Amino acid sequence: MIIAQYFVEFIFYSFLGWVWESIYCTINEKKWADRGFLFGPVCPIYGSCVVAVSILFSLIPALSDPTFPIWATFIICMLGSAVAEFGTSWVLEKRFHARWWDYSKLPLNIQGRICLPVSVCFGIAGVLIVKYLMPFVSGLHTMINPFVYEILAIVLAAVFGADFALTEASLSALLKDVEKMHSEFVERAQANYERVEERVKEAREKKLAMEERVKEARENLPKLHAGALSLNQKRILVSIEKFMPDKNKTSDQNQDRNLLVTELKHSVIRLRGKVKKS
Repeated sequence: MIIAQYFVEFIFYSFLGWVWESIYCTINEKKWADRGFLFGPVCPIYGSCVVAVSILFSLIPALSDPTFPIWATFIICMLGSAVAEFGTSWVLEKRFHARWWDYSKLPLNIQGRICLPVSVCFGIAGVLIVKYLMPFVSGLHTMINPFVYEILAIVLAAVFGADFALTEASLSALLKDVEKMHSEFVERAQANYERVEERVKEAREKKLAMEERVKEARENLPKLHAGALSLNQKRILVSIEKFMPDKNKTSDQNQDRNLLVTELKHSVIRLRGKVKKS
C-alpha cells in the first residue's frame, strides 16, 4: 500500500510541478507554454524530488522534527534539486540529444544545466513544501481508504506508462526525422558544392586557357610587329629606355603595354642580330 501511496503522490506533485512550470513560462513568454517532457500534464522531476524528500524525512525522523533548522531544510532541498536537475538534463540530452531547459544565460551556471539563482528558488520552494504542503497531504492519507490508493495507482501507472511509451516513440521518430532531414541537407549541400566546384574548375580551366592565349599573343605579336617596323622605328625603339605610364589607362593595362614593348624591343634586337650575321 505504501508504494501505491507514494506513486499517487508522485503523480500529484508532478501535476503541481507542471501547473507551476506552465504558468511561469506562459507569463514569461506571454503565450501559452505547455511545459514538460511527457504529453500529459505532469513534470516527473518535481514528483520525483518531492517523493524523494518525503521518503528521506520519513527515514530520518530528526529531519521532520519541528526544531530542525529551516536553513538546513533549505540546503537539503536546494542541493537535492540541483542534483536532480543536472542528472535529468544529462540523461535527456544523452538519450534524445536535446535540452528542455538551458541556464547558459543565467549567472553561476554549470554547463547550462543548473544555476545558483534557480537552485535557490527551488530551495525556498522546498522549504514551503516540507513545512506546509507535505503535512497537508499526509493528513489526507488518514481520510482516504488504502484500497482507493491501490486503484488510483494502477490506473495512473497505466496512463503514465502509456504516456511515457508514446513520448519515447514520438521523440525517437522525431530524432529519425531530424537525422533524415540532416542527411538530405548534407546530400544537397554536397551536390551543390560539387556543381559549384565543377563550375569553378571549368572557370579555372578557361582562365588558364585564356592566360595561355594571352601569353602566346604577347610572345607572337611583338614578333609580327617587329618585322613591320622601319629601320628608323627600330632604332628609336631600341634607344628608348622605357615608356611612362598612360594616365588614361589602368595599372594593369600599362603593365601589359610595357611587357609588349619589352618583347617588341627584344624581337627587334634579335632581328637585327640575324641581319648582321647574314
